[in-house]
Amino acid sequence: MKKLLPIYLMAALTLSAGSCTNDFEEINTNNNVPNDVTPDLLLAGVIRNMINSQVSDAWGIGNIVVQHHAKIQFVNEDRYLWGQQNGVWDNVYSNMRNVKNILDQVGTDDANGYKGIALILKSWMFALATDAYGDIPYTEATKGKTDGVYLPKYDTQESVYAGVLADLATANDILSKSSTAVSGDILFGGGTGSLIKWRKLANSLRLRYLMRISKQKDVKAEMQAILADPAKNPIFEGNQDNAELKYLASAPNQWRMYDSRVGSFDEFRVSKTLSDRLTALKDPRLTVFGRPSQSSVTAGKPVIEGVPNGLGDVPALNYNGGPQGVSRVGYTFACLVCNDPGQAPPDPSAPRGILMNYSELQFILAEAREKGWITAGTAEGYYTKGVQSNFEYWKSVVPSSYGINVTPDASYYTQSGVAYTGTSAEKLAKIALQKWISYYFNGLEAWFDWRRTGMPEIKPGPDNLNQNRVPVRFIYPLSEQSLNGANREEAVKRQGTDDLNTRTWVAK
Repeated sequence: MKKLLPIYLMAALTLSAGSCTNDFEEINTNNNVPNDVTPDLLLAGVIRNMINSQVSDAWGIGNIVVQHHAKIQFVNEDRYLWGQQNGVWDNVYSNMRNVKNILDQVGTDDANGYKGIALILKSWMFALATDAYGDIPYTEATKGKTDGVYLPKYDTQESVYAGVLADLATANDILSKSSTAVSGDILFGGGTGSLIKWRKLANSLRLRYLMRISKQKDVKAEMQAILADPAKNPIFEGNQDNAELKYLASAPNQWRMYDSRVGSFDEFRVSKTLSDRLTALKDPRLTVFGRPSQSSVTAGKPVIEGVPNGLGDVPALNYNGGPQGVSRVGYTFACLVCNDPGQAPPDPSAPRGILMNYSELQFILAEAREKGWITAGTAEGYYTKGVQSNFEYWKSVVPSSYGINVTPDASYYTQSGVAYTGTSAEKLAKIALQKWISYYFNGLEAWFDWRRTGMPEIKPGPDNLNQNRVPVRFIYPLSEQSLNGANREEAVKRQGTDDLNTRTWVAK
């Protein structure tokens, strides 16, 4: 028997080897996990993920730092005790892999609409990342799988913006020649009809980013060139061109805050900065952004009253008699059960996830014209269109069941705080104020723009923990110290201390 044992073992091994190699690839291929995904499927996921990230960034930090909202509990964000804010970084780089997959699949086909759209998304996403952090991995980013670059260098913010602007111009050219019937386009609806809307977005974003770098670069010629040839460089022409994700009434594409817990939602309240400014202007948009405090409703004198930003935990929770005396965020943005007694139920399809809107573009043009950088139109004309279109936008968004009137009195436009009068500095301040209002719930854009202009004024709260300074950037994710430490350190040496107060290139 001892002599036969090796024979049995040899036979078993032979049979085992045969069974492992026979049809190995077919047996071990999971047909439910495809190796390649078509651009249309990738496109829908990137748009949804990034717009939801935009909404989350607005809710968690953007609306707080520019004082649209304030907090009454767990007030670290409002006191500038930020620590890591990795949402932008993680979402940009994780979704950028699929943008690169689209570009890799399309290759050198410069008539393919997906290539133009992917370049626009790439530009917007990298602009978000560089605006939030400064120098970032750009030219070598997402090249681990294809090029074996697992430790990407950090590019300067100046070079990132040069790439962003170049890609947007290329995208516009590609889409002008394309006849691709786009699928998976949940932003503009797809088909060939969406190509012109993507072109308008590309050129409107070019104007946004030219304005953003205008402290460091002379952008007059580039702005003028875009506006001088509207056939070649179409831009937004009205609210119908807004780049915004329209949410659905049912999952999975519902309003991002719809499934929030009541307690978590109600930590965020209307900022006193917002309520005071809009009350002074008799601005009916305040009734969109906030609700009358419950104490004022009980007293029979409903009024929207915010809480100051930057209070400590105890004074924030006790301000004006407690939570009943502080206005909650508007009905339009509520969660499933965050509605007041007698109020129509929240509509999960009412709010929009905003990438860029027509109002913002008009305020960009108003500023550029006021400064003499462009010759088309008038500064007052652009400014007035910006204000009017934002009122019209919110009228179209707020459900009629809420009974909210967003139409301003005729006197709104003639009052001293709104009328386009005064010195050039006063006019620029009015543009900045109205732009700040129009940025409501638009990611971090109001913060990025305030950082450039310093307008309208943002005062750190009395209990802030940042030495009375408003933060101007996010710190790099701590994981970068261990995963890509040498390249991160090089960026820090070049840019400055990795803290909340180091101004990046665009804002110096």
